[in-house]
Amino acid sequence: MQITLNRKDNSTVALISSRGIVIHNVNDALDLMANVRYQECDKMILKKEQITDDFFELKTGIAGEILQKYTNYQMRVAIVGEFTGYNSKSLNDFIYECNQGNKILFKNTEAEALTALHRS
Repeated sequence: MQITLNRKDNSTVALISSRGIVIHNVNDALDLMANVRYQECDKMILKKEQITDDFFELKTGIAGEILQKYTNYQMRVAIVGEFTGYNSKSLNDFIYECNQGNKILFKNTEAEALTALHRS
């Protein structure tokens, strides 16, 4: 895994690069957050493929637990990928609701995620 910082004005976003899954469970998510915080950053972008598929099955509770921790510790995160392939109304509603705020975002492209995270 590699963390690259993207700076714009007074904003810094950590871009997470990895060939495989970075977050398998809540502990992985907390470790990642600690690594990003070590870089003096409170915003990060992850690709959908870097997160376990269980995250996107809301009934597992993994997404809620991870995103609640990130919210509690004031870590803003954007997850980048194509989400229209999921045939889950609850997941689609969840993504919609997250995108109404500015803490947890689901974006189609890294450019969209960077714009949103640097904005506020």
